[in-house]
Amino acid sequence: MPKTREYHSFGQVTDALHGRLDRGAAPCLFDRLDWFASLHAHCLSDQPVRVIAAQDGDAQAWLFLTAPAPRRASALANWYSFGWAPVVTGAADMAQRMHLLDALARHLLATSRQVDLYPMEETGPWLASLRRAGWFALSRPMGGRHVLRLNGRDFAAYWASRPGRLRNLVRRKGRASPYALSITDRLTDALWRDYVDVHGRSWKQPEPGLSFLHALAQRESAAGSLRLGFARVEGRAVAAQLWTVENGVALIHKLSHDRAHDAGSPGTLLSHAMFERAIDGDRVDMIDYGTGDNGYKTEWMEERIPLHRIDAFNPRAPSCWLPAARTAISALVG
Repeated sequence: MPKTREYHSFGQVTDALHGRLDRGAAPCLFDRLDWFASLHAHCLSDQPVRVIAAQDGDAQAWLFLTAPAPRRASALANWYSFGWAPVVTGAADMAQRMHLLDALARHLLATSRQVDLYPMEETGPWLASLRRAGWFALSRPMGGRHVLRLNGRDFAAYWASRPGRLRNLVRRKGRASPYALSITDRLTDALWRDYVDVHGRSWKQPEPGLSFLHALAQRESAAGSLRLGFARVEGRAVAAQLWTVENGVALIHKLSHDRAHDAGSPGTLLSHAMFERAIDGDRVDMIDYGTGDNGYKTEWMEERIPLHRIDAFNPRAPSCWLPAARTAISALVG
């Protein structure tokens, strides 16, 4: 029977993990301890952290959660997260994995009244564990991610398959373009100032997670996985993109551009260069545009991965009955 334990600080979690979710051991950025710790510190520090671990021999499963209210748990995730899921290490087979998930679900039932988890790509195993433990749990589709699988194509083959409108736009705007394009894998203070400058001219409201993006860029620069692109006019950046590339996957974290330059489409021209670098330079197998169903993503990508939200209610808590009923009705009507 797996044993469970709950932690309430990342210092405790670091000591307990012994490097199991460091970069060298966890190939996916969104499964790593430094991702969760940084996201909490920069974006969710107003919510207590709840990290629950289940262990069966050398196998472990981890839930990274926050506590937005007493006896309530939410996924430690926000708009920067391309996905969230229980993180399992060392499980010999699916049966052992399910034993670990069942133990986590039972621990949650004993300590929580309500749980909400988003964004999840694969909900089946975790939803089954929650229900076996006694939760009233529902899964609802909620948004998606747009991805490109190259399947061995080079950039020329990929670009030839893009919509004619996009290819014509890049061709027209690229003629005698005033924009100088650059892509670097190393962050400097000067480059970050340029990024912040562009970012400040992109949105009406400043982004609350800018410090999180800076920390991400610093970590990925040190690891060599950062791809920071700029379009400049007379030395001043007017468009910027923050990507990471690792283990055959390119992740597009953030796009920014100076709206005063919309007519020249510097962001589109920069995207063209970033895709070419990732495909022909980094030889990636997949490019992931992250969450959100923005229309422009379909011109660059070829597949939409549906995302889901799980809501789970403890039937032993009468205060959950009404919100559980409302959620069930909402799930039925879409």
